[in-house]
Amino acid sequence: MISNNIANQLTLIRIIIIPLLVAVYYSPFEWRFLASAALFGLAGITDWLDGYIARKYHLATPFGAFLDPVADKLMVAVALSLLIESHADVWFTLPATVIICREIVISALREWMAEMGKRATVAVSIIGKVKTTLQIIAIVVLLMVDPKGAHLINMLGYISLYAAAILTLWSMYAYIRAAWPSLAGHDEHDEAGGDENETLSKALNEEPDAQPSDSNSKDTK
Repeated sequence: MISNNIANQLTLIRIIIIPLLVAVYYSPFEWRFLASAALFGLAGITDWLDGYIARKYHLATPFGAFLDPVADKLMVAVALSLLIESHADVWFTLPATVIICREIVISALREWMAEMGKRATVAVSIIGKVKTTLQIIAIVVLLMVDPKGAHLINMLGYISLYAAAILTLWSMYAYIRAAWPSLAGHDEHDEAGGDENETLSKALNEEPDAQPSDSNSKDTK
């Protein structure tokens, strides 16, 4: 499952990076900010690479489909938590909290949809890719400099983070709206529910990491 599947190995590496990121960020060395940004950037590269390898070489597995989004969300949540503590102001905490809370809500909703057999309708789209890219840019930029200095660089990070938060809310709204017939308890065989799978595949497709056929594809996380 893992030993002979390089895509899953890359996903595991992303999880292993998490405690290293925390240790480096709180280390006493002057280079800790740049090293933290480099670690998160490396995680972002493995995030793209594992999905590419899984698709190109047909290495998609159910284990990868489960682990990949978990690794993504853990990495983002931990990095944002570190930055919340160091920035310690409402203008950073607000968008970071929006992103973290959204990931929790959508993860729970996706799990519930999977139990209903509707998770496979989720497909890849540009929304998820842009959101994920903005999150990575924001976190890398904010990790690489002292929160109390480099004001222009921090401003770039803030702008990217707010843009990611806006796309996060947009994608969450689209996800919940598409899933609402099921949440409201409507029978999928009702007149309005007959096209539910088609609706889900179009409106939920900002979540590429949930695509079972691309076990290591990315969101968006």
